[in-house]
Amino acid sequence: MKKICLIRLSAIGDVCHAVAMVKRIQHHWPQTQITWVIGKIEYQLVRLMPDVDFVVYDKKDGKAGVKRLKATLADTTFDALFVMQVALRANLVSTAIKAKQRIGFDWRRSKELHWLFTNKRVKPRINAHVLDGFMDFADAIGVPQVATPQWNIPLETEAEAWAAKQVAEIGEFAIISPAASKQERNWLPERYAGIIDHMHAKSLPVVLCGGPGELDRRTADAILSHTDQVARNYVGKTSLHQLQALIKHAKLVVAPDTGPTHMATTVGTPVIGLYAHSNPRRTGPYNDLDNVVSVYDECVQEQYNKHWERLPWGTRAKGEHLMERISLHAVIERIDRLLTD
Repeated sequence: MKKICLIRLSAIGDVCHAVAMVKRIQHHWPQTQITWVIGKIEYQLVRLMPDVDFVVYDKKDGKAGVKRLKATLADTTFDALFVMQVALRANLVSTAIKAKQRIGFDWRRSKELHWLFTNKRVKPRINAHVLDGFMDFADAIGVPQVATPQWNIPLETEAEAWAAKQVAEIGEFAIISPAASKQERNWLPERYAGIIDHMHAKSLPVVLCGGPGELDRRTADAILSHTDQVARNYVGKTSLHQLQALIKHAKLVVAPDTGPTHMATTVGTPVIGLYAHSNPRRTGPYNDLDNVVSVYDECVQEQYNKHWERLPWGTRAKGEHLMERISLHAVIERIDRLLTD
């Protein structure tokens, strides 16, 4: 296999999972030419990965972006195209790419007419983590297995230096990245404040991190209204490389189902993930599923009157207040256990 193209436009967490699959190919087949069609924001995290040609597609560009992509790759026919996103937008983007094999998800995981855009499917898989599901694409072309996923995402030197400066000023610290992409997936600000106060009492400073969006800023402001023990508020003030470098130095990260959860996994920082709407066995921090605090099982049991194992994989619990079921005590207990291990 000489030339491979993969489509995974978003989101940050899924891009982190995809990196592990790319690293597997590079490890076993180092001569393979890899092209990655990726979203504009997500590219900022992985843009320094060696031996990967990135082609950025901005979803805001719509059909014009697809046309530019087609022109960019007009002279290339890939041996395999991995359509690693079932969303219709990604499927349409795939039409701009020429490939001998167009590999997509199996029938069970196909949505939004995904199967129409492929001519080969990965093997069926039941109840797999998203990362393992991505590894199916490497399986489909015969790449040997790896014992454990690897990431090694390079960061710019300036970002590493910035993070080192913060560490020198703060000392040992924990990170809370409190905002997911949707309000309903966020935990209560007063409970975040409670664990901030708890860790402060244990002489572990806490810094807040997050993106520049309104929800991120509003969530951070709400937390700050309940505690004055936040050591630093970096919400909206870091690049993705700065955030990743900071996460690498943290003692632990506490976050809901959001990108920094998986960024922490890529650098080996322990994560306490907070879950209610999605099954953490599918979307949780890959190496820290034992540290997850989840009420997902009870929520889907109530809503569907079935145990999660009897529901379609990926079934989501619905409701605006499900995260309220995660108690402050449960998170503090998990923090204390992790800090003493």
